[in-house]
Amino acid sequence: MAELAALYRIDQFIDTFALGHYARVLEVLDLRSGQNVALKVMRPEHLSANGDLRWEYRAFANEAHLLTRLAASPQVVNLLDCGYLSSTSEAPAGGEIVSFKHDSSGFVQAMPDYAEQGWRPYLALAYLPRYFNLLYLMRPDKASTRWRLPSEEGLALALQFAETLRLAHRMGIVYMDHKLEHVYWDGTQLQIIDFNSSRQLEGDIGAHSHYFRMDIHNLCVGVLYPLFTGLSPYKMTLRPQPGTREEAENRYQDVTELDFGVEPTLSADLKTLLQSGAAQEIAQIDEFIMALHRVGVRHGWDFSDYTASPANREARARMRAGLNRLRQGHTHLREARDLLREAVIEEGISEDLEDELRRLVKLINEMLSHRVIP
Repeated sequence: MAELAALYRIDQFIDTFALGHYARVLEVLDLRSGQNVALKVMRPEHLSANGDLRWEYRAFANEAHLLTRLAASPQVVNLLDCGYLSSTSEAPAGGEIVSFKHDSSGFVQAMPDYAEQGWRPYLALAYLPRYFNLLYLMRPDKASTRWRLPSEEGLALALQFAETLRLAHRMGIVYMDHKLEHVYWDGTQLQIIDFNSSRQLEGDIGAHSHYFRMDIHNLCVGVLYPLFTGLSPYKMTLRPQPGTREEAENRYQDVTELDFGVEPTLSADLKTLLQSGAAQEIAQIDEFIMALHRVGVRHGWDFSDYTASPANREARARMRAGLNRLRQGHTHLREARDLLREAVIEEGISEDLEDELRRLVKLINEMLSHRVIP
């Protein structure tokens, strides 16, 4: 047991763009490693006066267990620490802390004792910058604005997500909670967060085939359709989704048909695949991955079972290079805007200079609002 301030320096909330049901998330400095981490702390309203383990409390045990089991996946966010806090403030600024580090089993076993004492569970996770979160990137700031990932990047993300599900399904784990706010993407690497509503299937895995089918359905409807169209599967603008376990499992239950009219240039084979997933016609993740390979080869990808034509392969290489430069250009634009913003708040500058700086900032923002990729 130690003082919270001896292990972590609390900074600011980083979840305000998509608040969750179970927890609040803060950026903190781990004083032991010197690294910034994301501290996920149970909301104080989920504490029970008599120490009962409500579902929201047990969800932290569920997530710690699943993150430990899936630690080999490069797409699953890293669990760095787990434990309990004595503070009942939404943003804990003091009090005591018990850290179990990577001992998720010890963390789970101790849960009843700390629940009885009124302590809150926490998980310390690898920090992921907000500007890589797909909901944050793709959510429009104007009613007429819509972005989508290029098919090249969308296929790369889909393949990485599918491989993550293949690993999880072999362990009897279904993710279920598919939504853009849980997906981080930098153009190359996928990171998935929030396994508190995921499920570890018990007994004969074959008896739970409907869960695997639903996991593929939720991936197609809740993540892939929005990132390829820029719209919610309910044909509206993107917005945060409810987050309890029951809501996660039932969120897209009534979505069995996808409308691609807004994005007619999307590959016909890709639309067919996503529609099959939405209609719950794909029972196994291996079947979904094979179908992704068939789509990918038409976009210049090579796989062990399918090979692209030389022309498609060369065109894809040039497109990847172009997308990389686009992302670099967007980064430079944002950096330039931030420098100009810093200049405009300098005390004592002339009105003429301030007007010019504001003009440039406005023009850069207009360029960014019409960007090609999220």
